[in-house]
Amino acid sequence: MTEPLLDQALVEEATKKSGLIWVQGSGPARALWHAWHEGAAHVVGDGPGEQPLPGLADGGTATVTVRSKDKGGRIVEWAAKITELPAGSPEWEAAVAELKGKRLNAPDGEAMPERWARECRVLRLEPLGTTADLPDGSLAAAPLPSGATTRHPIPAALPRLLLRRKRR
Repeated sequence: MTEPLLDQALVEEATKKSGLIWVQGSGPARALWHAWHEGAAHVVGDGPGEQPLPGLADGGTATVTVRSKDKGGRIVEWAAKITELPAGSPEWEAAVAELKGKRLNAPDGEAMPERWARECRVLRLEPLGTTADLPDGSLAAAPLPSGATTRHPIPAALPRLLLRRKRR
């Protein structure tokens, strides 16, 4: 009887303190920023300039892996039920109030909730009460394709310029 309560406490505390969670729905796992609110992790995305949420559908399930904020190691892995919150609902308003405080470098500042209501999805990832045993291996995988790559080699003079600044 105590073990499910300990699992629930571990999931909540680890997820609250972690800056990122790894979420895997029907596609590959993705690192997502989130906010913990009323017993669940909430994520926003799928809009212009926001994080993508591929493979996460309303009514589906996902596997959430939480890492340590300071060491980066895996702490707990838990199953989640996905619920899409309807824009403007009381649950949506409460979740967006929490998410708004966690969103860094928003292009539109105070108008962000209106943009999220028009263009984005807010998902609630509610723990199903089950945690998985952590694997022994690293589970390292190749990075997903992205446009965020360096296409040109660094300039030849850059190392000398950086070393010169350190000497001063």
